[in-house]
Amino acid sequence: MKQPRAPRKHLPTSPFSPPVAPVIEQYALDDRVTHDKYGLGRIIGVEQNVAVIVDFGQQKVHIKAPYPKLSKL
Repeated sequence: MKQPRAPRKHLPTSPFSPPVAPVIEQYALDDRVTHDKYGLGRIIGVEQNVAVIVDFGQQKVHIKAPYPKLSKL
């Protein structure tokens, strides 16, 4: 029976290093945010590491993680 192989170590400078998982930004109620498409808004609902609901004035938008176009002010 074969022994399972240990995972290989990658050099930090290697172009073949494994991809790094994106860090998911944490938002809380009433955080002020900006979105590339919708503009300025306020967090009105949080589903931890899943989605946020943002009030942009005229509309409320449900944005799923990892929130690519959303940033905290």
